[in-house]
Amino acid sequence: MQRNPGEGEFHQAVREVLESLGPVVTKHPRYLDDALIERLCEPERQIIFRVPWVDDQGQVRINRGFRVQFNSALGPYKGGTRFHPSVNIGIVKFLAFQQVFKNALTGMPIGGGKGGSDFEPKGRSDGEIMRFCQSFMTELWRHIGEYTDVPAGDVGVGQREIGYMFGQFKRLTNRYEAGVLTGKGLSYGGSLARSEATGYGAVYFAQRMLQKYGQGLEGMRISVSGTGNVALHAMRKAVELGATITACSDSSGYVYDPEGIDVDLIWDIKENRKDRVSAYAELRSGQARFVANDAGSIWDVPCDCALPCATQNELDLHNARRLVENGVVAIVEGANMPCTPDAVGIFRNAGTLFAPGKAANAGGVATSALEMQQNASRDRWSFEKTNQRLEAIMVDIHDRCDELAAEYGTPGNYALGANVGGFVRVAEAMQALGVA
Repeated sequence: MQRNPGEGEFHQAVREVLESLGPVVTKHPRYLDDALIERLCEPERQIIFRVPWVDDQGQVRINRGFRVQFNSALGPYKGGTRFHPSVNIGIVKFLAFQQVFKNALTGMPIGGGKGGSDFEPKGRSDGEIMRFCQSFMTELWRHIGEYTDVPAGDVGVGQREIGYMFGQFKRLTNRYEAGVLTGKGLSYGGSLARSEATGYGAVYFAQRMLQKYGQGLEGMRISVSGTGNVALHAMRKAVELGATITACSDSSGYVYDPEGIDVDLIWDIKENRKDRVSAYAELRSGQARFVANDAGSIWDVPCDCALPCATQNELDLHNARRLVENGVVAIVEGANMPCTPDAVGIFRNAGTLFAPGKAANAGGVATSALEMQQNASRDRWSFEKTNQRLEAIMVDIHDRCDELAAEYGTPGNYALGANVGGFVRVAEAMQALGVA
């Protein structure tokens, strides 16, 4: 903490992993050799830079850009790019650290990194966003490459932003290096199923986990926080597998529909109309109700399965207690570390199934790695082929976490299994490569 003051999220992520590793280093003390754990907690490279751009009124604006290249023992750094006012070096380091283990769990040859800026794209014109992305890439391009670091999208960064950044990269380098960014549009090297991958992957993990304990998603009542890309696709896949979405939320509050959320309608409201979830309650007057943030939490709604898909630390101790009191069966993290440590403790003590984000939401980066494969071979796979690969990867992640949790004496502890699985793979590579 003294070495990284004021970086609470990063401290939280490191502590959560290190607290799981006692049984591993007891069984394999060689993992303590050559300060391996200390090296694993220190980013290989941190890049901070100025991003000047001009708004539509001709005024020069200044933001700050970040890229944390955390660990490349398994392959080129890989991780998203987040544009949001909350972004700072501590947030990016936390996300990059999580990404190292998440990427390792996929079994793909990719290291971990993350980046972003405190730029807020909401309310900005396409022209302003384009100029910002071009300025951002004007510095970033010198630090990335298909064999070095491969950024992708994240909060505030979708296909539009990726397109602007890729165009600037191509302009600056005079290279059509499609594998330098993932999450691209289909017209210039993107992968089918990439948009769906994180949400679908979380649901595939949930289905496998529930089947392990003699259940399944069919007939489950599910609450999903957030209505971004991950949440919307998770809702669609869950309904396809027989579940009912009874509540979903955005930054204004949540909507509850006991008969089941019409996912197509909520999709239209969020993606086409760009409206709040309260519009759903207005259109379903008498059937659905909207509750503002200051009047309650989506986690007050009784459900069988909770999918927090919004942001870090959104589900706290109080929320966890409410969910357990209301009989929740499973918590599946669709976002990065959306449950606080206290909340996770409540779930463990109650015997509630808990799937950590580094395992359950690994589908996005796994499919990004599949996009890199397609770019490298100048190929494009069908949606069905990519989706099948995604499901197989998520099943493998589940089974690996489950096996390791049992091996280290705590069956069903997926958080332990995920931390051990990611750590062992990275640690083995780091030791093989020597002190570097």
